[in-house]
Amino acid sequence: MVRVKALDELTPADLWQAVPHDDEDFWVDTGERMRAVLKHLMQGALEEEQVELLAASRYRRVEVRRGYRNGYYERDLVTQLGVVQGIRVPRARGLHADHRVFARYQRRQREVNDLIRDVFLRGVSTREVGRVLEAMLGERVSAATVSRVARSLTAEVQQFHAAPLEDDWRYLLLDGVYLRVKGAAKVRRRLILCAYGISTSGQRRLLDFRLADSESAACWEGFLNTLRERGLLGRRLQLVTTDGCPGLHAALQVVYPHVPRQHCWAHKLRNVSNLLKRSQQAACIAGARAIYQARTRRAAVAAYWRWARRWRPEAPKAVACLERDLDDLLAHFACPEAHRVKVRTTNAIERCFREVRRRTRPMSCFTNDQSCERITYAVISHLNHGWEDKPLREFTHKA
Repeated sequence: MVRVKALDELTPADLWQAVPHDDEDFWVDTGERMRAVLKHLMQGALEEEQVELLAASRYRRVEVRRGYRNGYYERDLVTQLGVVQGIRVPRARGLHADHRVFARYQRRQREVNDLIRDVFLRGVSTREVGRVLEAMLGERVSAATVSRVARSLTAEVQQFHAAPLEDDWRYLLLDGVYLRVKGAAKVRRRLILCAYGISTSGQRRLLDFRLADSESAACWEGFLNTLRERGLLGRRLQLVTTDGCPGLHAALQVVYPHVPRQHCWAHKLRNVSNLLKRSQQAACIAGARAIYQARTRRAAVAAYWRWARRWRPEAPKAVACLERDLDDLLAHFACPEAHRVKVRTTNAIERCFREVRRRTRPMSCFTNDQSCERITYAVISHLNHGWEDKPLREFTHKA
């Protein structure tokens, strides 16, 4: 007959014999045990809260009692360990307790909601999120639940638009980006005005974005005034890079009139290319690139005249298009040479919104303006968080 060992006689080898050795059984058993422990801890915490609420423990007669127990009800909670079933929640007659373990009517841990939201924001459709997370959470999340969880971003969007800004931004990039949004009758293109800043220490950040009806002077002025009211007074601004929009330039003349402006080379070269024959485009644009790649402003002006003499006879409209904004195109030469590549275009904003477009590809377009704002904010917030500890190398002392 096998002698049963006392608890203090058990060795690790004895304990290991009680563990299932099949991979699947091991993890299933481990998960069940962890959920059982979690359930025990939660029920213990709920009982402690009940004692505090009533000012009396079970079966105790006291004069300062605030109320009386009224049995239990059971509820399930989806946690990071799976579904914890049948949690006994104590009730009190005529009293309501705000539980620290979970909120009233809450069916999922906040961390689970964050996980659902993050999976959705990484590009998984609302219908597929439930299937993807089912194995981890122990139950399938419905598309309606995913949509409700995503709507929780609304408050964060409002906080982002109103958060104070420090006035240490050295460069400001401004551009308008179009996204597809469902309307009442058809899908329409909606404009998002966007501001991207680079600080004196090389920190980069998408400062704000706003849905707008157009790139008119009024829309841009309202957007820039919001930045100014939040703290971006422009005392340290050395350059503002734009796409050349007349409405934006008019707004800048009102809000930041003394800050030099840089015309985006990427936008300008696209405009020049549209005025060329297909057979001319490669050679002509390659010659134009030599202008902004020059080491000094003097060398850039010389490169322009060589390019203009070569192409004016064949493409006078293309040469006139670039010449019209030549001074604004060369404004970045007043900046340190290491900074110029970052401020001569608004490509940084385009790269950020490439991620927004990638996210909306599974659903083809945004369902409404609020959905557009929420997902745009989520992508921007993720990018900003990733940039916090990664200043631009060109702006550090080592560079």
